[in-house]
Amino acid sequence: MDFYILLGLERAATPTDIKRAYKRLARKYHPDINPGDRLAAQHFRQIAQAYETLSDPDRRRQYDAVGLVVVDGSAPVDFGFEGFDFSASASGAAASTFGDLFGDALRAPFESGAPQRGVDIHQTLTVTLEQACAGQHTEVCVTRHERCAVCAGFGRLRAAERRCEVCQGSGAVRSARGHMVFTKPCASCRGTGAQSSIPCTACGGRQTDIHVESLAVQIPPGVSSGDHLRVPGKGHAGRNGGDAGDLSLTVDVAPHAIFQREGDDLRTMLPLGVHEAAFGARIEVPSIDGRPARVAVPPGTQSGQRFRVRERGMPSLRGGHRGDLVVEARIVLPAALDERSKELLREFGRINSDDVRREGPVRAEGGRS
Repeated sequence: MDFYILLGLERAATPTDIKRAYKRLARKYHPDINPGDRLAAQHFRQIAQAYETLSDPDRRRQYDAVGLVVVDGSAPVDFGFEGFDFSASASGAAASTFGDLFGDALRAPFESGAPQRGVDIHQTLTVTLEQACAGQHTEVCVTRHERCAVCAGFGRLRAAERRCEVCQGSGAVRSARGHMVFTKPCASCRGTGAQSSIPCTACGGRQTDIHVESLAVQIPPGVSSGDHLRVPGKGHAGRNGGDAGDLSLTVDVAPHAIFQREGDDLRTMLPLGVHEAAFGARIEVPSIDGRPARVAVPPGTQSGQRFRVRERGMPSLRGGHRGDLVVEARIVLPAALDERSKELLREFGRINSDDVRREGPVRAEGGRS
């Protein structure tokens, strides 16, 4: 047994190459990953022996010189040649490399026939704030692997029984290098020596076809950006009769021109004229559900003051209540003032200049509505 070939290395491999190769193979053949697989456990021991020899400079020099392995007598090394047939030889096209040999030997004979669940599909679903509030249906276009309708997703069609062409009816195939030959059950006929099916002509044996589908998805009221919606069974089809995966949608609520969301509350700006802020007013403001909300602006309202309209925000995903609509006042001056307006403002300033400076900081939160 050539330790370099076993680890898939050149003889000039560096210690880093040796360590990397060992980690890669150990992850594949470790007994904890392959419980109950005797061949995998046997191959793991051989990989470990090769790594212990080649990673030690002294032992590697001796191995390179004479091809011998120095082992601890208290821990005998099991090279595990059981299952190899030394009575026959193979050459030419029938011969294989050590990599091919061990790859075939350690592959579960019929692993391809086990049902496998399909892979989940992950997509982003962009919705408007109105859709997130109302909880509407929306269409989602999904490209997925759908189970072939002709072969029901098994990749083969029933046919008259005939001799297996892969193993020539023997039920087993052999891999060899030089005088070492390994025999394993034929995966094509599952070791029976006969075949009673042919590859599906519709899917070419792939078991699935590419299918583009438009799905109606229910958006729950109150959904937020980053929330996940799952549509069972609308992922990629499973193999060998396995269940289909799911469609996983990550919600992205698009920014709104008027409202900003803070949890279940919605914020919006309320432009006020100087006269409205000074004398007070009752003003209608838009809301997310399309029904105007009335806000009572008290006399002397300051810019930045907030008013809260109860339960006119977003529905809660937890149910039972809605958030509030928070309206923030912004005092806005006309873009252009005529002379009469300018004179009135100058007069207002002369009368109230001292009172304005004594007001102090503007309150951050105002009255309720």
